[in-house]
Amino acid sequence: MKIDPILGPAVPELGWVPAPRYLMRRARIRQLMSKMQPGRLLEIGPGAAALLVELSRNGFRCEALELSVEARTLSQSVVDRFGRDIPLHALPGAQWQNCFDVLCAFDVLEHIEDDQQALAQWVSWIKPGGQLLLSVPAHMKLWRAGDQWAGHFRRYERESLITLLQDAGLEVEIFECYGFPLTNLTEWISAPIYARRIYNNSHNDETNRKQNNDRSGTDRVPHMRLYPLLRSVPGKWALRLFAMIQGIFINKDLGSGYVVRARRQC
Repeated sequence: MKIDPILGPAVPELGWVPAPRYLMRRARIRQLMSKMQPGRLLEIGPGAAALLVELSRNGFRCEALELSVEARTLSQSVVDRFGRDIPLHALPGAQWQNCFDVLCAFDVLEHIEDDQQALAQWVSWIKPGGQLLLSVPAHMKLWRAGDQWAGHFRRYERESLITLLQDAGLEVEIFECYGFPLTNLTEWISAPIYARRIYNNSHNDETNRKQNNDRSGTDRVPHMRLYPLLRSVPGKWALRLFAMIQGIFINKDLGSGYVVRARRQC
């Protein structure tokens, strides 16, 4: 299947389309990885595996760890439709220590209560000198209903995230704040939608947190109506423009997410 250069892989027939936040993050990740040497790559929590499909096409030998059965089923369907051979693991491998050249985790760490322990485990799977590509939501002042619905434990601040990475044995190479102004706007607009979802499902908060964690990377119900606009010619031009604008502000703390490239110390 053909991949649109602006939107990346999309499978609306399966209920998954790229959201604006995903597209802004994708633009920065593709830029950060454009000059990296392809090697063995593990993505933690790939959601629909859309970006993983692209990285596979770029020469990376990709694998994924996805604990959610629902997300893993969708990922497998997407991988198959785009003709890629990408192993999707339900559990970590016994031989993963010092195994991967690159480990990616995009908007995953905020879902884990003990993020320090999780990060330490991920780093142990990276070869000494290998690289971590990480994204997380930024700024607790931007906490909204969407964070609560998705099962986030936190949003991150620049200094505390850098400290967390350094304590895990990583040397931060690139640290960007992405998304401004588009993702700031879309998160604000979508907050009432998620607030209604929370209210309608408030009878069992802990169960909802688990379910929402499992589907947060695959649920695109709020975005399906927007997708025809995004795929239109004006929509693609607007996305290209917003991707260029965010590039101007990546060294300012104005966006709603952080993207980091770090290297495991030898």
